[in-house]
Amino acid sequence: MVNRIQFKLNNVVVPYKEDSSTKKKQVARMFDSISGRYDFLNHFLSLGIDILWRKKAILLLKDIHPKMILDVATGTGDFAVEALGLEPNKVIGVDISEGMLEVGRKKMKARKIDQLIELQYGDSENLPFGDNFFDAVIVAFGVRNFENMERGLSEMLRVVRPGGKVVVLEFSRPSKFPMKQLYRAYFTAILPLIGRWISRDQAAYRYLPESVQAFPDGKDFIKILSDIGYKDPQCNPLTFGISSLYWGTK
Repeated sequence: MVNRIQFKLNNVVVPYKEDSSTKKKQVARMFDSISGRYDFLNHFLSLGIDILWRKKAILLLKDIHPKMILDVATGTGDFAVEALGLEPNKVIGVDISEGMLEVGRKKMKARKIDQLIELQYGDSENLPFGDNFFDAVIVAFGVRNFENMERGLSEMLRVVRPGGKVVVLEFSRPSKFPMKQLYRAYFTAILPLIGRWISRDQAAYRYLPESVQAFPDGKDFIKILSDIGYKDPQCNPLTFGISSLYWGTK
């Protein structure tokens, strides 16, 4: 009971509320547990729309022709693969879940693109790269999992070069009828039920709607980006506001 109350007071959404470990460790544990089924669930539960969202996100980088791209919270590497459409020299994906990275590495080898995409362990709040190292930084559905969101966003800005661009794709909350009501019903009832049945991790797909609800989307997130130092941060809601694209430059 104490952990649950503390969890609510601090507004820190974690997958395993009975666990006293940090959010970072819990998130890694959660993704390790669902890594083998993650790709299927991701596309199935979003009806494949997430693929279109990633394509739109990558198009935002076309004007700067990035040659070195960092994919933060890369998971199994889907966003990194999409980034190859920009013809970069290299895409590096980092994640704190070794389970997800292992699935991703096998995927890259099977597609014979492992020379172009390198997946490695990496903490978003302490990126193992020098300043101004990348032309672009991307992250899909990962920012709300950061333990310290401001620090993670600051690190992404640090490693991108001046004039480079950071693109964030993240779930958001529709505000208009009837999508608001349909979205809430799907996210709070249907999605956790299907996710739990397929992934066998009860916490993982209960955590998803909770983390989305707690995420400061829209104008609130734009303000955070601006306060950190991103130039001209912008937001584009997708699919009636189910997700949103955010971007800014250094």
